Amino acid sequence: MKVVNLKQAILQAWKERWSDYQWAINMKKFFPKGATWDILNLAEALLEQAMIGPSPNPLILSYLKYAISSQFDDFSRDLCVQALLDIMDMFCDRLSCHGKAEECIGLCRALLSALHWLLRCTAASAERLREGLEAGTPAAGEKQLAMCLLRLEKTLSSTKNRALLHIAKLEEASSWTAIEHSLLKLGEILASLSNPQLRSQAEQCGTLIRSIPTMLAVHSEQLHKTGYPTVHAVVLLEGTMNLTGETQPLVEQLMMVKRMQHIPTPLFVLEIWKACFVGLIESPEGTEELKWTAFTFLKIPQVLVKLKKYCHGDKDFTEDVSCAFEFLLKLTPLLDKADQRCNCDCTKFLLQECSKQGLLSEASVTNLLAKRAADREHAPQLKSGENANIQPNPGLILRAEPTVTNILKTMDADHSKSPEGLLGVLGHMLSGKSLDLLLAAAAATGKLKSFARKFINLNEFTTHGNEELAKAASVRALLFDISFLMLCHVAQTYGSEVILSESSTGAQVPFFETWMQTCMPEEGKILNPDHPCFWPDSTKVESLVALLNNSSEMKLVQMKWHEACLSISAAILEILNAWENGVLAFESIQKITDNIKGKVCSLAVCAVAWLVAHVRMLGLDEREKSLQMIRQLAGPLYSENTLQFYNERVVIMSSILEHMCADVLQQTATQIKFPSTGVDTMPYWNLLPPKRPIKEVLTDIFAKVLEKGWVDSRSIHIFDTLLHMGGVYWFCNNLIKELLKETRKEHTLRAVELLYSIFCLDMQQVTLVLLGHILPGLLTDSSKWHSLMDPPGTALAKLAVWCALSSYSSHKGQASSRQKKRHREDIEDYVSLFPLDDMQPSKLMRLLSSNEEDANILSSPTDRSMSSSLSASQLHTVNMRDPLNRVLANLFLLISSILGSRTAGPHTQFVQWFMEECVDCLEQGSRGSILQFMPFTTVSELVKVSAMSSPKVVLAITDLSLSLGRQVAAKAIAAL
Repeated sequence: MKVVNLKQAILQAWKERWSDYQWAINMKKFFPKGATWDILNLAEALLEQAMIGPSPNPLILSYLKYAISSQFDDFSRDLCVQALLDIMDMFCDRLSCHGKAEECIGLCRALLSALHWLLRCTAASAERLREGLEAGTPAAGEKQLAMCLLRLEKTLSSTKNRALLHIAKLEEASSWTAIEHSLLKLGEILASLSNPQLRSQAEQCGTLIRSIPTMLAVHSEQLHKTGYPTVHAVVLLEGTMNLTGETQPLVEQLMMVKRMQHIPTPLFVLEIWKACFVGLIESPEGTEELKWTAFTFLKIPQVLVKLKKYCHGDKDFTEDVSCAFEFLLKLTPLLDKADQRCNCDCTKFLLQECSKQGLLSEASVTNLLAKRAADREHAPQLKSGENANIQPNPGLILRAEPTVTNILKTMDADHSKSPEGLLGVLGHMLSGKSLDLLLAAAAATGKLKSFARKFINLNEFTTHGNEELAKAASVRALLFDISFLMLCHVAQTYGSEVILSESSTGAQVPFFETWMQTCMPEEGKILNPDHPCFWPDSTKVESLVALLNNSSEMKLVQMKWHEACLSISAAILEILNAWENGVLAFESIQKITDNIKGKVCSLAVCAVAWLVAHVRMLGLDEREKSLQMIRQLAGPLYSENTLQFYNERVVIMSSILEHMCADVLQQTATQIKFPSTGVDTMPYWNLLPPKRPIKEVLTDIFAKVLEKGWVDSRSIHIFDTLLHMGGVYWFCNNLIKELLKETRKEHTLRAVELLYSIFCLDMQQVTLVLLGHILPGLLTDSSKWHSLMDPPGTALAKLAVWCALSSYSSHKGQASSRQKKRHREDIEDYVSLFPLDDMQPSKLMRLLSSNEEDANILSSPTDRSMSSSLSASQLHTVNMRDPLNRVLANLFLLISSILGSRTAGPHTQFVQWFMEECVDCLEQGSRGSILQFMPFTTVSELVKVSAMSSPKVVLAITDLSLSLGRQVAAKAIAAL
């Protein structure tokens, strides 16, 4: 609007009302006492401002606020109200401010005050209309109400205005409470009116006002998709490699994926169930199958119970779970295959377990059971294939869970009072697959660490052999042996960290923990056969050698088994030397090895543990006798003169020895026949093809996964092996190269979903590499900018944001057990890579053409003191010695520098995609999110980018919990 037109419009607006009067003299007839000169001042201000700029200056709004707050509550004065409404009409949908940050905040507050007055005016007009209807004179009230609603609608229909009101609400919480009260009052009055048009208009305005506090929380869900490979892979990875992990980190990770990909809850729950059934179907027979069964039927229902708190109300979530099952029942081939594999109706067990946890109503369970039963009627092969003699694993696992609790109680009793009774319980646990069932149930319900601790205490109790009879000695020997074997089996199946106790100063470390940490071979652990732990008191070694060589059988009374286990390595070395020098014949060696494994199998385990370490140090021509001794110890002793439960103990011993020897046998190209149990005890061992470069294996397996569209358990193990062998940088860099080769949009999106789930193998370290090394390298090297073009560039931006958000949300928690196992290579010292001293440029920032001179982007005293690198994280005093925090801070400095530079290209487009994805993934308010590391000055640079110049984007990327953050946001929005 031109200046002259605006001036004329204002003059006309006033003159039409007071054409018969000298309006400057007679204003008091129309305005209440106290308000007259405020309105006149406002008119003068309007005229003055009209002379200054091409559009109404936002300060006018503060004058209006002043006028309407000057005791002007007499809404019966139509001309006064109309005058104020007309003034509002001039600027309410085109507010702008290019002044100081404080003035922009003042604009927000003035707009909030004007909104409050307008609501009260609307309520008063509605009340007059109601009274007029009752008196039969509705016309005046109806006209004024329509005028008020029109201004409300006009003010609130602007996203920019709602964003300014959002900031004002955070600035003045009490004023917002007053607005909510006015809105309630207006709703009560309008409910009694019969005019549907006015009511509808008012309801729309109310909805817009109520949406202001949550205007950033609304995300559209992906209703066009039915498959979510990221959820599928995260669940598969957890079930395959981390059964012992706590449920909370998994819940948070799943919720992060749900938020980032905007997945509707029913489809989200469906994807979890689909992954569980696929895991059940493809799991190798034996321990892995039992672990998957426990994960599906015990752990996942607990995960869903926690997810319920994150999603929404109980009733809604129950309906969503029911809806997910409805979808699941349509996947008949998947359910049929799972039923066939598990020899039962899996859906029935699952529904019953969900019902127990309060995830489904009884009516839903009955309905779903009936539907699945009807489907199974059409599949006769299911019933004919079910073997009545084989108990299904789901039923066994569900029964094992309370048994675990009972065993834990039994183990709490005083072992010295009834050792025979305890031995009976442990013997029963060893039969068949009872032990693996109980361990799987304990792992899935978070009781495995407690379970292991009880057995460590039992093992420690049996190390002391005082005056005792032969029977008591044999019971003690068996309790030591069974507890030792069980603990080895737990460590190999679920990871040694399950065994380790919390480090407490001064406490004596139990024997088994000491032995496991220093003597037990594990994948990736190199043992030193000359370690002092293998060389105890020489007199004890000599007596043990004599005992093994001379006695027809081992003496049990007063035997200290832990000392024998520690002495066996040195004894074996003496026996080996004697054999190699011809002092002992092979028959003597057979007798010695029979003695070692004849009573307690744990002696054989300790002997082989040392032999494995010893063989690694020998040349090819020196290994034969050591490997032959391992063969002798691996087989069972065929004798009647063995202790109780010998066959059951030998089965566990063989499994332990096979795991221990796997590495060394592969390296020496040796084969040893371990007693077969009919089940592959190491199903995911030795997956990589021989004589093939690992980079080829990586690209090949990723191509297959991408083509298939989902990650299976075997692929997860191959990726984990490659990550372990190549290191984090090699692994991440090569997979990112594969992503950047993709040119089809649908393939790049699928690749992002799959790569994110693959990176979950070690998300923390991968994120450090990706954000701290790979992205800066791509963004600062102009020869690589072409690789950042769409679609691979968009996909990489999405992947980087997903990894950053996941790592930042979880890096304060504990690393998962699968991540603890991996050796950490220090890629580079992040503290020296990104120094704390701002005066000393970091290695990364020396690569940048930093735009430091533009520090006066904001013009208030507060603003002028703002460094171009000042961010919310510094005001929140975030620990910048944390590697992830440093990497994020420097990445956002790089982004700020790119936005402020004069060189445009694919790298600037990439930065825009990165920021858009941040906005898309974040929940309302960015305190505690990765965007707190973004310098405040980046906001003004971002709004210059057309795709980012929206009020919602500004609100999303600014930390509104800080006063400075609100000023920055208000200034950026007011200038739009």
